[in-house]
Amino acid sequence: MSKPSPAHWIGLAVFLAAVFVAIPMLIAASGRTDFYFTLTSVALLAIASAGVWLMFYIGRIHIGQGAFALIGAYVSAILVTKAEMSFWLTLPLAGLFAAFVAVLIGIPILRLRGVYFAMISLVLTQVVTLTALALPITNGAKGITSIPLPGAISAFGITLVPDFADIENTRLAFYLTSCFLMVLTFAAMHRLVNSRLGHICRSMQQNEALAASIGVNIAHIRIIVFSISSFFGGIGGAMFGSIAQSVYPSTFVVADSVNFMLNCFLGGLGYVFGPMLGTLVLYFGWDLLFEFGRYQLLIYSGLLILAMLVLPNGLLSIRPDMFRRSSK
Repeated sequence: MSKPSPAHWIGLAVFLAAVFVAIPMLIAASGRTDFYFTLTSVALLAIASAGVWLMFYIGRIHIGQGAFALIGAYVSAILVTKAEMSFWLTLPLAGLFAAFVAVLIGIPILRLRGVYFAMISLVLTQVVTLTALALPITNGAKGITSIPLPGAISAFGITLVPDFADIENTRLAFYLTSCFLMVLTFAAMHRLVNSRLGHICRSMQQNEALAASIGVNIAHIRIIVFSISSFFGGIGGAMFGSIAQSVYPSTFVVADSVNFMLNCFLGGLGYVFGPMLGTLVLYFGWDLLFEFGRYQLLIYSGLLILAMLVLPNGLLSIRPDMFRRSSK
């Protein structure tokens, strides 16, 4: 594996400066604090979409990430409201519980051929929604409301994270927290893809039979990747519940699971950061088309199809030399 070039480090520094410094300064100058919520949503959707991208990386189409986001949201909400646990502790627990459920589900269905796995994953979100409607602990259709804001984190008498209830601008606090989680998620994804496990996953994507012939336990790797994917979904869902201070069975629906998949397609399945760019473009693209009223969905769908036809490898496949004519 080649070491990152100076250009990569410069690009990373520019990205971090833009996310954590430039954007908050621009929003503060404009007074449009509503943009914090919009960009926070983009960051959390990108985290969940990263998990879907990881399944694509092993050659599996995952259309059920909304189920694990909903699981994460409920687990965090239940632990915060009923067990009075700190939100910051429930955050990893929500991801781990979503990963645990993924293992239980993945053991039987990940042995199926890819098309059958995709068909089953499509109904997972609806199954979890119906389960949330039926269980007493989830409070049925009424959902869980009045979820407290995240509390403070202290160590050795030093406050590392202030109590969100005492912060005047909670939108900024949630924005910075969500972006920090997004950066950690994609850093972990980049490391995983360039690790030995990532190389095995790439070989599975190209030819599972060949990978199995050299001793790779295909079923085992599938379950590991599926659990990591669901962990990201659980984390994103838990943060959404905390921001909204409520969670309902309809918080994540089948359409959200489909959108997670579309984010990966549009950004580029061959690029780790594809889900991040795809989420940003699709989220703002949908809002920009609001002016077209009843034609919004038609235009949106048409543009998506056109983008996938013109750029089958996603937006990140665009290179400057694509627009240059040959001098020969």
